[in-house]
Amino acid sequence: MSDLEQLTQALARNLKRWRGERGFTLDALAARAGVSRGMIIQIEQARTNPSVGTTVKLADALGVSITTLLDHERSPQVRVVRPGEGVRMWSSGMGSEARMLLGDDRRGPVEMWIYRLEAGDGTASDPHPAGTFEMLHVTAGELTLEIADDRHVVPAGGAVSFEANLPHAYRNEGPGPMEMTMAVSIPPVQGVPGAHRAPAADG
Repeated sequence: MSDLEQLTQALARNLKRWRGERGFTLDALAARAGVSRGMIIQIEQARTNPSVGTTVKLADALGVSITTLLDHERSPQVRVVRPGEGVRMWSSGMGSEARMLLGDDRRGPVEMWIYRLEAGDGTASDPHPAGTFEMLHVTAGELTLEIADDRHVVPAGGAVSFEANLPHAYRNEGPGPMEMTMAVSIPPVQGVPGAHRAPAADG
């Protein structure tokens, strides 16, 4: 079984499990996440590999990290991720990619990602739940960060933080590759016993 097939099977198993633990019907989860009922059925039956945006919305709605939904291996105390490891959650035809390195739910969902954007490439994100906070550290090249109508340029060695409840995009308008590390902190869920995340925005 390929890595992608393993992730598809893990997502199907864990989505069904967490939906049951939260007591959400298909319709309730669809409304909460802004994802169609049909898409949720396909994911739970392992018939599709959803986009990273859809996976994030489902994790937000269930109050768990993407790591938990993908059943990504964790150690209770120490987890070492070696170069080239991590779960590749997004890639483009130009060779860009995003990998989730680490995630944890024990003190409220927090995730660590690395991005590599080739020259002229970029990726956009829907608004996250209110209170979601992102911190980015650019390690190579130059990041152009767009948040709603604002544009910020962050050079290599620089960092930026922002509330991620508005549409935002990461772009590389420079001549060479751009690489960055991203940490994401998600607020506690309101009104769902045992959950950690806030309800997903419909975006």
